[in-house]
Amino acid sequence: MNLGIKGKSAVVCAASRGLGRALALGLAREGVNLTICSRDETRIKATAHEISEATGVNVVAVAADVSDTAQARGVIQKARSAYSNVDILVTNAGGPPPGGFDNTPIEAYDTAHKLTLMSVVTLMKEVAEPMKARGWGRIINLTSMSVKEPINTLILSNTERAAVVAFAKTAATALAPHGITVNSIATGMIYTERIIELSEARAKASGATPEEEVQKMADAIPMGRLGEPSELANVVVFLASEAASYVTGTTIQVDGGAIKSLL
Repeated sequence: MNLGIKGKSAVVCAASRGLGRALALGLAREGVNLTICSRDETRIKATAHEISEATGVNVVAVAADVSDTAQARGVIQKARSAYSNVDILVTNAGGPPPGGFDNTPIEAYDTAHKLTLMSVVTLMKEVAEPMKARGWGRIINLTSMSVKEPINTLILSNTERAAVVAFAKTAATALAPHGITVNSIATGMIYTERIIELSEARAKASGATPEEEVQKMADAIPMGRLGEPSELANVVVFLASEAASYVTGTTIQVDGGAIKSLL
């Protein structure tokens, strides 16, 4: 299938490793030129070089903290300086720290709000008007399965990621007449460095091995395994493509069937 995005320009956030890197690589393999960002300057530059070498596309690396409004805007400005336009935006940020109702301090909500919701608001507002002028755009927000099934120990993520979906849904309605689609991904358990770190932490607490902890995670998923980053990337690439021109305002699960809700 010709996805119709070769030569377009995309911004992918939190792309130095893990899911963000996989999404950037997936787009690059379709011939999309990239601007990728991360707070780790050394790692994001290394990732940019690796993706460019592997795919032949242009990749601009930007060290930025998207929870800071000025830095988030700076990412988009650097993308425009390199490619004139931003055709595709993939928002992504590290999740807020774990915690429940009783043990999460009030100050943590403000930090999570800036990182998880306001980074999306800033980035989307920054690209929307030029996309409207061109009559084409793709915006994909990486969220979590917690937007459909809250997780007791992740109250900050439950709160702020749900707000991202609500904002995206409202924006999708406003932007649809201009040829711009806005969709969100409810990401499940995908095997990345983060899962390895989580399994090691759980193993120390339980006395099991990290491998046993990963298997416990897999056993809770109907498919019986964790997802691969490339499987998530395939969905994002589709949503970024011409083929997804009539898909907007959705929240799509990529979770192996883990979420039990009907909608």
